[in-house]
Amino acid sequence: MNFQVTVLKILVAYPDGFAVMEDLKRDMAILATSGRDWADRTRRLAARVPDLDIFSQGLVERISGGWKITSKGRALLQLMEARPTALERAEAPPVVEASATSPAPVPPLRQPADRAKRRRERRERRREARTGQSKRVLR
Repeated sequence: MNFQVTVLKILVAYPDGFAVMEDLKRDMAILATSGRDWADRTRRLAARVPDLDIFSQGLVERISGGWKITSKGRALLQLMEARPTALERAEAPPVVEASATSPAPVPPLRQPADRAKRRRERRERRREARTGQSKRVLR
């Protein structure tokens, strides 16, 4: 589903809505590796049209080595990107307050001085293990 939304978004970005397969593949690769924001965005858009099928619904045509978005595809994409209406917002699941679900406060992080001291001690132990000597006094 995210793939189909991505195809619509790529094609609408081209001036005449037509892109050859090489351009589509390149743009898809860029968007796929652009991070989580793109995946989240396409997932939200796809959720607004659950039965999306860009080819069988006539949203995209295959033409001479590439794909072209149709006017129907442009209209659907605009509908998907439109702000949610008051009715859609009312049907959305309620947002749970974070304070109501958080079990307990997170303990404070150890201080840098503690970490530096532990690091020094580990370094000394490794050095002692390599040389076979101990700086500690045996009682």
